[in-house]
Amino acid sequence: MKQKPKPRIALLREKAGLTQLELSRLVGVTESTIQNWESGRTGTDHIERIIRFCKALNCQVEDLIEYMGDSPKQPEAQPSSLSEIHHLLGTEEPAPPTSTDAEVAPIGHGK
Repeated sequence: MKQKPKPRIALLREKAGLTQLELSRLVGVTESTIQNWESGRTGTDHIERIIRFCKALNCQVEDLIEYMGDSPKQPEAQPSSLSEIHHLLGTEEPAPPTSTDAEVAPIGHGK
């Protein structure tokens, strides 16, 4: 029986500095879907088919999808740091308040 290749999603996710939850939000799937993909339980058949499509058509994954209204595909700006990824996901730590944030009205002007 042919042995299924084990996906490298976990290795690549960790290399990118992402948690399973963060990756799931970026991809638009549940965290349990990421867990299943990383363990090889589900999803790898689809990935293998996409790889075969790309090899057969001598193209990149992005080439398989036509985006309506797009002119010739310009590469999208990719996040260049973990902080940019957290910003995109909305998972960044709030900045500590500055002295101007903590200003209050002068005494005697309130009710």
